[in-house]
Amino acid sequence: MPGTDLVRLRLALTAFFALDGFVFAGWVVRIPAVKEQTGASASTLGLALLGVSAGAVITMTLTGRLCRRYGSHLVTVVCAVLLCLSVGLPPLTRSALALGVVLLLFGAAYGGINVAFNSAAVDLVAVLGRPIMPSFHAAFSLGGMIGAGLGALVAGSLSPTRHLWGLAVVGLSVTAVAGRALMRCEPLPPADVGRTEEGVPRRPDRRTRALVIVFGLIALCTAYGEGALADWGALHLEEDLGASSGAAAVGYSCFALAMTVGRLSGTTLLERLGRTRTVLAGGSTAAAGMLLGALAPSLWAALLGYAVTGLGLANLFPVAVERAGALAGAAGVATASTLGYGGMLLGPPAIGFMADWFSLPAALTSVAVLAAVATVIGFATRHVHAD
Repeated sequence: MPGTDLVRLRLALTAFFALDGFVFAGWVVRIPAVKEQTGASASTLGLALLGVSAGAVITMTLTGRLCRRYGSHLVTVVCAVLLCLSVGLPPLTRSALALGVVLLLFGAAYGGINVAFNSAAVDLVAVLGRPIMPSFHAAFSLGGMIGAGLGALVAGSLSPTRHLWGLAVVGLSVTAVAGRALMRCEPLPPADVGRTEEGVPRRPDRRTRALVIVFGLIALCTAYGEGALADWGALHLEEDLGASSGAAAVGYSCFALAMTVGRLSGTTLLERLGRTRTVLAGGSTAAAGMLLGALAPSLWAALLGYAVTGLGLANLFPVAVERAGALAGAAGVATASTLGYGGMLLGPPAIGFMADWFSLPAALTSVAVLAAVATVIGFATRHVHAD
């Protein structure tokens, strides 16, 4: 593929990563308002949020096959359209059950687009030969920061319905432009590391599959924190620290901004420090930051904790997906991505139950625990390399 086509492909994929973060953040900053209008408790809200998890996990298990049959570019565009349309549905509900049903559709679109554009991005990384995966996830974080910041600005003046349907219109417009560019790019060859003499992908052995799952667990532990802060971070600031709805929305903006900064520097960091030291430093930083964010008695200290957490978690997910892809190609990427995004989507319901059993601040400390687990796994697998 010519260099100009590779640039066009990278820009188009970056736009979809940013769009995904923008739409997702727009939804999460309105969760407190939707919780209030449905009259849901913390545990029933957690069950409703499980609809996102269920829809995403079901779709993720199928998206790999759809990408092989129709191409990751087409699947990305179709899922983007569904994502933009479904984000406007939650504020139309008036019960936790109805909310869970519409979130099932939202989760299906969210899970599908994440597997599709991650697969396309890994293929591009393999062709370019540079660890640029963090730059795509930086676009997701940047989109999340903008979406959360916009939510903070309009929280007091726009209803959730007008806000989220406005996001849907913006998202569909971006999809029309970026989708056209993406569909004009030729699909790249899959980034498989092992192939037979006939060019057929070689099935990974048992050890390789086990290692891919281990790297997927790193992704799960770190994405759990991202999902927890997205869905419960604003609620913690509002209910436990007495922040206004606008100030609470700023919490996710701080987290997303720090994560964006960390990921923008991710390629340089990986080239200088290597994967293991990047994971060790990131996991330790995230654990300390989340303890501060969850247990701090003041709003500003909690916001600082959120920012430190975002900085620490920034590059752990991209590193985990890259290492899985280096071991098992596209199949490894799909497995690690599914586990990772499963952690992001299954974390919020778990936080909801723990919040009912203990308290929301205590529940949020589980993010620090899993960040520490990811650090330990990263250290234990420091000598693993692709054959």
